[in-house]
Amino acid sequence: MRDGADGADRLTRLGDELRVLTRLHPRESWPEHPNLGQTAAFWLQRHAMFRQLDTAIRGGSEAALDDWPGDAPFKSWFTRHLRWFLGQLEEHHHVEDRYYFPVFRRAEPRLVAGFELLERDHEALHTTIGSIVEQANAVLHNGRADDVRAALARFHDAQVIMGRDLIQHLDDEEDLVVPLLLERGERALLGG
Repeated sequence: MRDGADGADRLTRLGDELRVLTRLHPRESWPEHPNLGQTAAFWLQRHAMFRQLDTAIRGGSEAALDDWPGDAPFKSWFTRHLRWFLGQLEEHHHVEDRYYFPVFRRAEPRLVAGFELLERDHEALHTTIGSIVEQANAVLHNGRADDVRAALARFHDAQVIMGRDLIQHLDDEEDLVVPLLLERGERALLGG
């Protein structure tokens, strides 16, 4: 399903029944909404960071494939960025699965199927992360330039697939979470 209501040409896996609050609170209304609180703003910032890191890692690996910069500088950059990306992603998903999603399910039973979809995404992404780590280790632990480049090509292909799935997940998650926070208000929904 294409979502063009906010001017974007994004794919969404959320049917009409799960987009009930998104229709009331479309993306273009979020920045100025009076209920846009610290939690929603932080959530959107974290998601923006994940998108940026995915782009940087893909771009860096593409640049290295096109013009190999030498082992040490690239491997250091690659390790630092990938470790931060994957570690932060796992932590973010853990907090969502353990704290936020159960609260949201109780607050809005109409969206339960959406949060179940997001949790299945988390499981699939974490399986993919295991594969990404294996691919990255092959890049980092090969000595010959040709072997490193071949491993990097395999890593890049896997990262492209993971990035596509991650972006879809982030878009769908935002379409469920942010409108719910806007509709109910963070204080009422989350306490504090």
